[in-house]
Amino acid sequence: MLKDRLREGHPYPRGATWDGEGVNFSLFSAHAHKVEVCLFDRDGMTEIERITLPEYTDQIFHGWVPDIGPGQFYGYRVHGPYEPDAGHRFNPNKLLLDPYARAHMGDLQWDPALFGYTIGHADADLSFDTRDSARFMPKCVVIDPGFDWHGQSGRNPLPWDQTVLYEAHVKGLTRLHPHVPEALRGTYAGLATRDVLDYIRKLGATSLELLPVHSFVNDQHLLEKGLSNYWGYNTIGFFAPDPRYAADRAESLREFKEMVSAIHAAGLEVILDVVYNHTAEGNECGPTLSFRGIDNVSYYRLLRDQPRYYVNDTGTGNTVNLSHRRVIQMVTDSLRYWAEEMHVDGFRFDLGTILAREPNGFDNQSGFLKACSQDPTLETVKLIAEPWDCGPGGYQVGGFPPGWAEWNDRFRDVVRNYWRGKEGAGGLAPRLLASPDQFDHQGRKPWACVNFLTAHDGFTLEDCVTYDEKHNEANGEDGRDGAEQNASCNYGVEGPSGDPAVVKLRGRQVRNMLATLLMSQGTPMLLAGDEFGRTQGGNNNAYCQDNEISWINWDFGARGQALVNFVTRLNALRRRLPILRRGRFLTAAYNEELDIKELTWIQPDGMEMTPQDWDGAQCFGLVLDGRAQPSGIRRRGADATLLMVFNARSDGVDFTLPSVSDQHWALLVDTGVEDGGSADDVRHFRPNAVYPMADRSFLLFELLPDSVPAVS
Repeated sequence: MLKDRLREGHPYPRGATWDGEGVNFSLFSAHAHKVEVCLFDRDGMTEIERITLPEYTDQIFHGWVPDIGPGQFYGYRVHGPYEPDAGHRFNPNKLLLDPYARAHMGDLQWDPALFGYTIGHADADLSFDTRDSARFMPKCVVIDPGFDWHGQSGRNPLPWDQTVLYEAHVKGLTRLHPHVPEALRGTYAGLATRDVLDYIRKLGATSLELLPVHSFVNDQHLLEKGLSNYWGYNTIGFFAPDPRYAADRAESLREFKEMVSAIHAAGLEVILDVVYNHTAEGNECGPTLSFRGIDNVSYYRLLRDQPRYYVNDTGTGNTVNLSHRRVIQMVTDSLRYWAEEMHVDGFRFDLGTILAREPNGFDNQSGFLKACSQDPTLETVKLIAEPWDCGPGGYQVGGFPPGWAEWNDRFRDVVRNYWRGKEGAGGLAPRLLASPDQFDHQGRKPWACVNFLTAHDGFTLEDCVTYDEKHNEANGEDGRDGAEQNASCNYGVEGPSGDPAVVKLRGRQVRNMLATLLMSQGTPMLLAGDEFGRTQGGNNNAYCQDNEISWINWDFGARGQALVNFVTRLNALRRRLPILRRGRFLTAAYNEELDIKELTWIQPDGMEMTPQDWDGAQCFGLVLDGRAQPSGIRRRGADATLLMVFNARSDGVDFTLPSVSDQHWALLVDTGVEDGGSADDVRHFRPNAVYPMADRSFLLFELLPDSVPAVS
């Protein structure tokens, strides 16, 4: 018996660690009485030995088991009080996943035995269930961490000012891709396919932001309706890549690393969407799968006066307790693991406000944020917050500390509303400049503002110009799910239209919004497929649609290819013109020392706007002076000067180009023409020339010396 040769082992590192001769097991629990590690045979169903961890050091149970190694399946049984009214829900009849497991094998099979209480009992969750859950549970796997990175030294961080994010789903991106071998479609290996990565790189995106890949659980109520948790925001393992995305499930860890290596070899970054705000165990009526059975009081926020119940600032039933030192340690250990061992370049934090909550609410000096700011590894990766949750004071856009970037939903809403005629120039202006009213404080830079038009949650860009209302019938919730307000417009026809005028206007509005996104200061994020007009048929909450509604259809035709070419050209302009991605917030104030104004707002007659000109304005121009000070050094820049013109009016406008000396304006982009203006046909205009703008259109001009030919 292995337990006859058991040794004390060590409390650190946490989890199951193979040393070549055996495995050290280490598990935190502040309130348990005993911890047993259960070993399973290769089918993962038969328990072959149960070993009590012999030592308890600083609230860590630990022990070393000889003669086992990589590939060993295991789980825990944790003994302690079952006192739900006091917050304790220990039940050793329930096999538990190791919070630090580096790999999982098998799928959760929903069964009443998974619950710590007896479903249907008169005492509800106060009852105690004695059934063994092991055969319904996935198993943890001991791993060999070795991997050949083929000479890659690790992460090669891309400067923020050069970053263009591309949000995608591992499965959805390649499930229908014709150039990915059929057996690899929808997998880590499929995403690593050269054609896929070459497309993203040529498009001009730099950083692939992947929806959750941490091991997660399919909700029982969705499976009963023939649906599934497609997005994956239901984590149960913060260190394990989900095996369902592996072409070879037994090699999911290796396959994930190979994917990261291929993405880096293509010159791209990997950003992971991570869900540390809640787990898949739900509220007091949920299953006992891991954290609840290990130490419920420590891992979750409970109501102070009624610890039987959970704080639900996430809207999912529970909230991870980021005020507890061991929970902070687990999350930061997880982040370091993905950065150091898996070579991930950054993280986007779902419901990020939760991470900064203390018992008294949001605190941008919270323990977790402080831990991140001082960590030498996390200081070098991209940290992106979704700066809201559904708890009190949960909306915190601009409230995160220096070093963090944040999704800016105000950019999304204002841009959509401006182009459909529901927002004026005064609302749009600060969004074009990286929202200084929200982000220009404490030395934060414009890149901290992550601008986006669409994301996984909501309409695609094509659907924003095709539907007034959501169409979520396939979700099986009678239309109750998904946002009611979408800042969208169907332009006269709900859904697809064969009317050439409607199709033309919709295409122009898509180009307008994409141009606004990619020509604005800050960090842009594209939703995969928006660059060729992907649709979800009006579904604005496709979280449960693991099918053609969510999967990207790469058969997008000539119209889609024209839009791809347009986005590619916008990204190329963004790279070529540094004034579009300045490291300082630009202002309209006159700089007397350098004798320049960094930016000037222009009205259609070519004159500078006055305060009264802003009222109700829907057509205006913005001049970005390339001589603007690029850094903290008091010195003029030497970049190109640009003129952007925005016309959200339903009629055309004759726009007078601003007066300049010995220079002329070269037109680079006009969304009023079908292809946005050809890169091979740059037109030149003298100062004070009048340009006839189409209704609802965007223009971009570059100022060139008369002696210099235009450059596209």
